[in-house]
Amino acid sequence: MSVPNDRAAGSVLSIRDLHVTVEADGAPREILKGVDLTVRAGETHAIMGPNGSGKSTLAYSVAGHPKYTVTSGTVTLDGADVLAMTVDERARAGLFLAMQYPVEVPGVSVSNFLRSAATAIRGEAPKLRLWVKEQKEAMARLDMDPDFATRSVNEGFSGGEKKRHEILQLELLRPKIAILDETDSGLDVDALRVVSEGVNRVRATGDTGVLLITHYTRILRYIQPDFVHVFIGGRIVEEGGRELADELETNGYTKYGAELAATRPPSTHSLPAGPIFGGTTTPA
Repeated sequence: MSVPNDRAAGSVLSIRDLHVTVEADGAPREILKGVDLTVRAGETHAIMGPNGSGKSTLAYSVAGHPKYTVTSGTVTLDGADVLAMTVDERARAGLFLAMQYPVEVPGVSVSNFLRSAATAIRGEAPKLRLWVKEQKEAMARLDMDPDFATRSVNEGFSGGEKKRHEILQLELLRPKIAILDETDSGLDVDALRVVSEGVNRVRATGDTGVLLITHYTRILRYIQPDFVHVFIGGRIVEEGGRELADELETNGYTKYGAELAATRPPSTHSLPAGPIFGGTTTPA
């Protein structure tokens, strides 16, 4: 059986005039206020912005987190309506979210989780002997102890181990579009290098578009973006190339003072993490 995701033509994620609300203090609060963004296979887009600007809301809204309500706008992947899909349908269609705070899944081993995800994506279970070899090789590239395969998903993992596991999923599942939500958060220099190398291996295939959400430029020293978008107040306020990230590192967000003062959505990081979003889903 062939893989259901045909990547030959090059995939396109298109976000148009996206408005999203979340419940806050018993009433809906608008977080995203008209986001327009296009990510194509082979491209890397970095979204940068201060805390509370709505970056993670964008990631979770595209992934289908139930706490976020899309009030208007469209999200399509290769012309298909993403917003009409369930979370697992979005994953099978080729979307992938590496979460900022990966959740623990007691009782489900990493190996079983990954093979189940690959089965859902590929349409059939990988042959066990070939899969074990593929998984071991991917883990070795990420400097992961082989014993991690037998441990419960993320249970007792350090922050760096959780992030390596997210990139392990990315390498094995090879989605059309990968959304990486602050993958650099909590990583030391060595872990950042290893994780970035994993992302770059997937980028090098040209089959995956990457949307990289980050506060800082340090990860962009390892993962060179094609486009940089400044995200403030629930919308993109400026776009450019790698030089824009360098400018932000030097000057911060002070020049966007008017946008910051006009509206600053409340932080939603305290919301439940929701489903794991990759090749398969697990209820929160």
